[in-house]
Amino acid sequence: MDKSENKVHNGPDDGKKIFRKKRTCSRTFFYLLNREFGHLKEPEERASDSLAGGILQEGHQCGMLWGASLAVGAEAYRRYHHSSLAIAVAVRATQEIMASFRKREKTMDCREITQCDFSNKLSMAKYMITGRFLHCFQLAQDWAPEAVRSAHEGLNTASRPQTTNCVSCASETAKKMGATDEESIMVAGFAGGLGLSGGGCGALAAAIWLKSLRWCREIPKKSSMDNPYAMDTLNVFQGHTNKKMRCSEISGTHFKNLEEHSRFLDSGGCAELIHMLTETKITNF
Repeated sequence: MDKSENKVHNGPDDGKKIFRKKRTCSRTFFYLLNREFGHLKEPEERASDSLAGGILQEGHQCGMLWGASLAVGAEAYRRYHHSSLAIAVAVRATQEIMASFRKREKTMDCREITQCDFSNKLSMAKYMITGRFLHCFQLAQDWAPEAVRSAHEGLNTASRPQTTNCVSCASETAKKMGATDEESIMVAGFAGGLGLSGGGCGALAAAIWLKSLRWCREIPKKSSMDNPYAMDTLNVFQGHTNKKMRCSEISGTHFKNLEEHSRFLDSGGCAELIHMLTETKITNF
C-alpha cells in the first residue's frame, strides 16, 4: 500500500484541531476534503460558514454535510467534464457521505444533534454551559476519516445516469445567479434538499453560499456567517414559502432518484422559487 492509499484508508486525524481553527462545522469539512483532494479554496471555504448550524443556524442538515458536499462537488467538476455526469457523481457522493453520517449520528439535522435552537439565547447558553458543544468537536474528530472514505467511494463508484440531462435545483439556481461552471457543479449535491433527502432547500443553500462567496471576495478574512447578502436571501425565501424550508414540504414530493428530480425541474417544478432566489445576480450586487 502506497502513502496515498494509506491516507485514504486512515483518513485525517485532526478534525477537532481543524474545527477549532476554522470555527464552523461546514468550513471544517469543506477544508478537510479539499485538503484530501489537494485543492484548497479559501474564499469558497470561508463562504460556507453561512451553512453552519443547518443553513444560517436554522437547525437543518448539519453544516458538516453541506461543507463536505461542496468539496465532492468541486472534485466531481475536476474529474468529469460532462455536466450531467458531474452532477450525478456529486449527488451520489453526497448521498454516500450522508449515509455514513446518519449511521453514526442517527440523524442529519443540526438541531437534533446539538439539542440547541441557535436563534434562542437561552438555548444557546445551555448548549455552551452544559458542554454539548464538545459533542460537535468530537464528532468532527471521529467522523472525518469516515467522511473521507465515503467521499472517495461515492466519487469512484457512481454509475452513469440513465438520462443525459441530469439537473440539480442548486446548480440551476447557481447558473441563473451568474456562477461559473465550477461553482454550479460544486453545489450540485445540494439537490432535492441535500442528496435528494428532502431536507433544507438545496436551492436556498446554493444561493446563500454564492452570495456569501461574493461577500467574502469583497471583505477578506472575516467569517460569512452574518453577512447581509445571506440574511436577506433567507428572509425573502421564508416570506415566499411561509417559513417552510424543507424541500419535501416546498416541492410536495420526496425524490426517489436524480432522474425524477430532473424531470420535476424540467416540467417547471420550483421555477418560481428559483426565480425568486436569483432575481439579484451575483454580478449585480
